[in-house]
Amino acid sequence: MSGVVVVGQVGRDLVLTVEELPGAGGSADVLARQELLGGKGANQAVACRQLGAEVGLVGVVGTDSAGTEVLAQAAGDGIDVGAVVRRPGAPTALLVDLVGPRGVRRLLEDVDARMLLGAEDVRAGRGLLRSADAVLVQLQQPGPAVAEALAAASAGGALTVADGAPADGAVRRQVLSAADVVRADTAEAEALVGWAPQDVPGTVRAAESLLEQGPRVAALGTGEGDVVAWPGGHVVLPHLGEDPVDPTGAGDAFVAALTVALLRGESPESAAWWAAAAAAEVVGTAGGRPDLDLDRLRESAARARR
Repeated sequence: MSGVVVVGQVGRDLVLTVEELPGAGGSADVLARQELLGGKGANQAVACRQLGAEVGLVGVVGTDSAGTEVLAQAAGDGIDVGAVVRRPGAPTALLVDLVGPRGVRRLLEDVDARMLLGAEDVRAGRGLLRSADAVLVQLQQPGPAVAEALAAASAGGALTVADGAPADGAVRRQVLSAADVVRADTAEAEALVGWAPQDVPGTVRAAESLLEQGPRVAALGTGEGDVVAWPGGHVVLPHLGEDPVDPTGAGDAFVAALTVALLRGESPESAAWWAAAAAAEVVGTAGGRPDLDLDRLRESAARARR
């Protein structure tokens, strides 16, 4: 299977499940507690690995015990962490996911600015990026790091997948000219196209406008599901799965499955259903860590298309 490199956040997830989310001044007993490898980059890397890709990760952790632990977990998942930078003097990112009933959650993020990627961090992993078959870049990282990752991916001829929307206009233009695939949620879609899609037809128009700027696949979230468009066609995907437990990590699983499916030669429409099925699996459990299986995902995607 082809090699994927994910450029993005690495941290520690603390997932706490409670019977009811407390109000101001209140408290709640914790029903279940999980401490896991987390962060968007790590979640996407784990998902790609579970779906059969060889995976490398470019990110930042501290030199603290939490950094040691999450790197060990990533290596245990079969991920190459050789390009993950260990930054002294700063704590490894911590994400606290407080999960209540009926799919309601609160997310607390303790991410020191030093845990973000710099251009020099990405340059240090340039060899890994240039040898990849696909590079997945999280646009929540600083602009210089994003630009460096896009340039390295393009130089190596990788399938380049951009997830999110950069705040900087110059970086946004570079993303749209360099990326083969762009993925954005509802708020990020507005930042990418410059206007807010109000409904599904508006989101289809937004995706088609992005295709005119360079990408060959555009995947945009809507309140009702997702739109995936490609030259000459599009598909509207409903939110799959029943009684979601926690939306955390759904977007990460979506973009990872979309990437792996395209690498495997699936059509954009087929890859879109893989992505929707992966997201549905993740929202069925608390926390953003995926638990995907390639054969099961294929079956779920085929069933959903009928």
